[in-house]
This record gives sequence, C-alpha cells and structure tokens, in this order.
Amino acid sequence: MSNNSPKARSLRLIARCPDRIGIVARVATFLADRGASITQAAQYEELRSGTFFMRYGFDIPDAPGLLEKLTDAFTPVAKEFGMEWKLRDVSQRQRVVLLVSKFDHCLAYLLHRWKVGDLKMDVPCVISNHNDLRALVEWYGIPYHHVPVPKEAAGKQAAFEEIARRIEEAEPDTVVLARYMQIFPPWLCEKFRHRVINIHHSFLPSFVGGRPYHQADERGVKLIGATCHYVTEDLDAGPIIEQDVVRVRHSDTIEDMMRLGKDVENTVLARGLRYHLEDRVLVHGNKTILFA
Repeated sequence: MSNNSPKARSLRLIARCPDRIGIVARVATFLADRGASITQAAQYEELRSGTFFMRYGFDIPDAPGLLEKLTDAFTPVAKEFGMEWKLRDVSQRQRVVLLVSKFDHCLAYLLHRWKVGDLKMDVPCVISNHNDLRALVEWYGIPYHHVPVPKEAAGKQAAFEEIARRIEEAEPDTVVLARYMQIFPPWLCEKFRHRVINIHHSFLPSFVGGRPYHQADERGVKLIGATCHYVTEDLDAGPIIEQDVVRVRHSDTIEDMMRLGKDVENTVLARGLRYHLEDRVLVHGNKTILFA
C-alpha cells in the first residue's frame, strides 16, 4: 500500500440465514468490489434447521461515513438471503457492566485482564448487592454502585428496578455476572436477552443451582468444572458459551474443590467474555455456534 492509499479500517460482519447456494460467493464479491481484504472467515451450516452462520473479518479503505454507507449497500444483499446480520467496527470497544456479590476472584481476574489490555472493553461501572469489594473496584478507577437486595419480594423487585436503572444509565453492550449471587428476574432477563453472561461453578447441566461443590462431593465426581452461559428465565439453563474441567481426587475436600474451581471459573469466564466481545458466539435456539 502506498503512502497515498487510504488508511485501512477493520470491520466485522456476522450473519445467519437459511442455507442456500451462493451466500459465500455473494458476500465475498460484495467485499471485493469495495476493495476489502478478508482477514478472517468462518462459516457453518446447522443441518437440522438448515441455517447458515458466518463471521467475516475484513480490512477496507477508510472513508467518511464508511460504516453507514456499507450498511446501506449491504442491506439489499441481506434481504436477498433473508439474513439476520450486524456490521461492527472492530476499533469500537464494547461497554461491559460487571455485577458481583462477595466472591472477588472472577471480578479481580476480569479487571486485571482488562487493565493489561487482554480484554478489549470499557467498564463504566460495577454493581453489587454488598459493599465488600468497593475498595478493589475503586482502585481501578471504576464507579461502584451498592444496591442491596432484600429477601422479601417487594424489596427485591424495587432493588432490581434500581439495578436495571443503573445498567441502562451505563449504556452497556454487555452485562457480566461475575459470581453475582442473585437470580435475575424474568423481566430483566428478557430486557437484556443474550446480553447477560453468567459464570456457574459447575459443568452444567450437572449440579444446577447453589452449592454445586457440595453436590459434587456427595456424588463423588472425579471432574469438576465451570460453565459460562447466557442468562435466561430458566435458572442455569441458558445457551452455553464456554466450559472447562479440572480433575479431583477422592481425598480432595470441598475446600480443595472450591480452590481448584476458582481457577477454572476465572479462565472460563474470561474466555467466554472474549468470545462474546469478538462476536464469535451466535445463539441458535438454546445452544450457541462458537467460532473460536
């Protein structure tokens, strides 16, 4: 590229549509005609439903109003194939609100990965039902909102209305429950559908709900794990983004399992969030297509 050539801009196209011949060729031609160079390409056909999924990264000569003009130009192509799609500027960092209770390991891990640049995101605030982690969060220069959640139904409803207000005020793209030990009400799950990510300290669907390490100990399992998933109205049953396991021995105590489990939770949540931020996760029914 010469010194007089326009600066390249990195964009990402994510789409799904009914499968048919010619989708890849049509999209590739569309990009080539506009001087774009495809840098990443992933596609998958889900045979049972006949649905085609694609994720393309490409560099294209920059110009004023590029994203808007490209969106307008691609709209007829999307209509031709019946696509659900989005076009994203890779340089635009997503805003991520973190929710936490008293366990600090996932929060501390995410904040560290954010601080050193491993997670490309902005964190407008952290919301908690306890005040325990305020000092940690404010050390990173991030606003901390304490919203207690009472046990009685009326108080709980009011608390989640306040949480929803705080979230909307922060204008996030994504919400992460970093061991937030409260159950999101159905109306809040619907409001932020497929935008709320949770880490569950179990290899779901095993040991759903609370105290999974105690359940695992009673069952005598040899593997424990963690699951990163989207939050839905069904407790711990949303589309799974990422999972991992670690081996345990018969002599390991519940405390040993919890210690080992924290490491798995950290890495699984960080990986799942990064996949989400990079548009590698496409929800299909109650499962995900993951272009990792």
